[in-house]
Amino acid sequence: MTKVLIVCIVAYVIGSIPNGLIFGKLLWHTDLREHGSHNIGATNAWRTLGKGPGFLIFALDCLKGIIGVGLGLWVASPLAAVLGGVFAIVGHSCSLFLKFKGGKGVATGLGVIAMLMPKVTAIVFLIWFVIVLVTRYVSLGSIVAAACVPILAFFFDEPTEYVVLGVAAAIFIIVRHRTNIERLMNGTESKIKAGHRN
Repeated sequence: MTKVLIVCIVAYVIGSIPNGLIFGKLLWHTDLREHGSHNIGATNAWRTLGKGPGFLIFALDCLKGIIGVGLGLWVASPLAAVLGGVFAIVGHSCSLFLKFKGGKGVATGLGVIAMLMPKVTAIVFLIWFVIVLVTRYVSLGSIVAAACVPILAFFFDEPTEYVVLGVAAAIFIIVRHRTNIERLMNGTESKIKAGHRN
């Protein structure tokens, strides 16, 4: 139990690292909170700074989820792996270093399910990619992809802990996108377009 608690704490702290804010300021002298959607995640980095920075932030945020689950697997417990992933997502979205604010958890969540459910991840990523490619709405792709995770996890007969994680993560990510859902319904949601700041 002590090891599981340590995994949760460490995963939360790692998840809390605001990669978008740190690297935005360090490499591009830009505070993402002052531009676009004011979010520190990969989508706003893409829109504000360009494709390269967007991919970098996405990869780093995804790594948080991978590390969170990896810590749990190190303890050799499916429950610890799930909790490590959950706390990494929570840390990203409710960062200890940003007064419990943060990103929407999509990239970190992808890292989590990539470690736990590779087949589900591949299909979910394809769903996300096609929706974004066709509609240019990252938020719509993220919402639909998140909703598909528990369904696919159940279909592929993944462990019960993983299915429950899928349900919880889907609800969490969709709730985090509630303002995007309102804008999608109103027709005012921004479409993805890579920006660039000198």
